[in-house]
Amino acid sequence: MSEHTHIGPDGLEYSHSHGHKHQHTQTKAVLNRLSRAIGHLESVKKMVEDGRDCSEVLVQLAAVRSALNNTAKVILKDHVEHCLADAVDSGDMEAIEQLNRAIEQFMN
Repeated sequence: MSEHTHIGPDGLEYSHSHGHKHQHTQTKAVLNRLSRAIGHLESVKKMVEDGRDCSEVLVQLAAVRSALNNTAKVILKDHVEHCLADAVDSGDMEAIEQLNRAIEQFMN
């Protein structure tokens, strides 16, 4: 449970926590994807150490970036289907605001 505060319409600050626990059904898939991306990035690092052609390195970096973006999609989908659905059901507007901030940072 996370405790946080809200400013009510009357200007007073209210603290409370929500009883819902976030469910992440794709944790194993996310960890597997991250492990593969880390391995791929280690290979790219080795390419640079070995003085491989810049074009090859850039292509491989693009592949790593794509793998990370696809991992983020899995996390986002899981979050929307489970955590955000719970937040909406319980009226937790802070969770929605947090997701908006996270998406904004990810997109930059």
